[in-house]
Amino acid sequence: MPPKLSFHRHLRSSSDLETTYEATRAGFVALALEKSRRAIPFVDDARALQEAASQAATPDELLAIGGIENGLLTAAGLSDKAINHLQPEDKIRAVNELIKNYLEPAGAKFVEELVFRFLLTRGDALGGSMRNVGGAMAQRKLTRAVRSTLRIAGVHYYWQANKSPNWLENGDDFDIESSLRGIYWKNGRRNRTLIYNLTVPLVKNNVDLCLFDAAPDTLDATDPKSYIALGELKGGIDPAGADEHWKTAKSALDRIRKAFARAKQKPHTFFIGAAIEKKMAAEIWDELQQGDLSNAANLNEDNQVASLSRWLCNL
Repeated sequence: MPPKLSFHRHLRSSSDLETTYEATRAGFVALALEKSRRAIPFVDDARALQEAASQAATPDELLAIGGIENGLLTAAGLSDKAINHLQPEDKIRAVNELIKNYLEPAGAKFVEELVFRFLLTRGDALGGSMRNVGGAMAQRKLTRAVRSTLRIAGVHYYWQANKSPNWLENGDDFDIESSLRGIYWKNGRRNRTLIYNLTVPLVKNNVDLCLFDAAPDTLDATDPKSYIALGELKGGIDPAGADEHWKTAKSALDRIRKAFARAKQKPHTFFIGAAIEKKMAAEIWDELQQGDLSNAANLNEDNQVASLSRWLCNL
């Protein structure tokens, strides 16, 4: 079956793309569990701060306890980034304001107030990190599918971690999915390199997934002919944001097609989304039927993700 029609292997109609209520519910549960997992270090830090601060009989005595300076500054409402930019005198002023305005009025419960305010600041940091967690979880799931496709085919592959120039052989360590930036394998005699989150010079925008007809050491992102496929991956599960995710992805895919058309190239384009509502599904299906999109899948449907990964690995 030609690659452009490979979506028929896992999609029969637009309804197959729609996210079910059960998948939405499971997605929210997965996000909640991930948030709980990421909160563990913050809770542990709060416990350590509470134990150390309990040595003080009054709020002023906190200043004499060694090793809790950053905890006090965090409780004062300062982020890690802000702390790194403050002068010593600014830090002293911030802690004194914390003691005067919040800890002293709390009376005998000043340690509880301190820990509460510490967790309040850390909670903001956790909320910020959670904004991108859907995308990170989506990338991990797709990575698992691609690696499984290569393994069951007996294809040797290499992978690259974020912020590392090195490419490592295979690897069955589950943790690599959290830091993986690229995968390289051979499809017959043809080199294939999949790179995540790459700014494509021709498009002048970040693209979630780029498949190249090149090995990592010869890969030239400025060469339009080296691109085989480009795709958008949207991991947000909230139905309220589904339409906006698709609009963003559709605009990005349109820009990709137009930019490569000007270079007289037509790489495959594809879309993978976690939250796909009925209207979205119909639009995606129309683009598939018209040949604008080469492939698409609902991230919650394991068979669809596996099928798209098999298509991608065999291009």
